[in-house]
Amino acid sequence: MDLSAYQKLIEKLYFKKDTKRGVYKTFNWFVEEVGELSRAIRKGKKAKITEEFADCLAWLLTVGSILDIDAEQAMKKYADGCPKCNKTPCICMEE
Repeated sequence: MDLSAYQKLIEKLYFKKDTKRGVYKTFNWFVEEVGELSRAIRKGKKAKITEEFADCLAWLLTVGSILDIDAEQAMKKYADGCPKCNKTPCICMEE
């Protein structure tokens, strides 16, 4: 499945509920999931990290859907490499 297909799947599963909840509360759920991913990374358990990563992506996709953002289109920002230096891999200096 590509990113658009996953976004459509998440819409089928949750869009009605997420839209009713609203973008701010739904975004807060996303942030909570990011915290869970952070905890999983600290513990170093690959299965839990993978699970929390999927949850973060699903919540981010639903936030995008509520805001009428096509994830596939949005990611075109990176299609030609780093948006700043246009290189792959990025050669921007860390500050």
